[in-house]
Amino acid sequence: MVETTNLKKHLSKNPIQKFLINNFYQSLISLIKPLKANSILDVGCGEGFTLVNFRRSKIGKFLEGIDYSKDSITLGKKMYPNLNIKEGNIYKLSYPANSFDLLVCTEVLEHLQDPTEAIRELARVSKKHIVFSVPNEPFFTLANLLRGKYLKTLGNQPEHINHWTNGGFRKFLRKNGLKISCSKSPFPWALVLARK
Repeated sequence: MVETTNLKKHLSKNPIQKFLINNFYQSLISLIKPLKANSILDVGCGEGFTLVNFRRSKIGKFLEGIDYSKDSITLGKKMYPNLNIKEGNIYKLSYPANSFDLLVCTEVLEHLQDPTEAIRELARVSKKHIVFSVPNEPFFTLANLLRGKYLKTLGNQPEHINHWTNGGFRKFLRKNGLKISCSKSPFPWALVLARK
């Protein structure tokens, strides 16, 4: 089994890591449950952990996920054979405009060379709502340091090329034409519900 960073994060036995992940999902679910979205696309779904949490929480009737990583999709299909996940490109989603009630894009934009282009494409495919999460800096980096992770890069996850504070991320989304409906800060992430 090829272990991805996402897989390690979700299957960690570390009690602090487990607490942080559970807290994140509780915040995410409380944010989107009132939307009563029927169709949900998880862009950057990894192995499908978010979709599994939605299914357990009875959120959405039609759930689909895409990820650029072939390894993540292969693992996800082995772990959760009933999930509808496939390879895809955030910059060129293979769906018509206004296809889904809700798009979910968690822990993705910090990895992208062109997050602005990704936001445009997500807005095109969403009927109205998009949920984003990114590491809330500098708290994310400090949390890594406290847990002894990424010490050579002073706590900075090497795959992260974009860094935002919670307020800076909301400003970035508004600058790219989205309106902010609500935001939460489940440590150490920024979680934002935006709309077109």
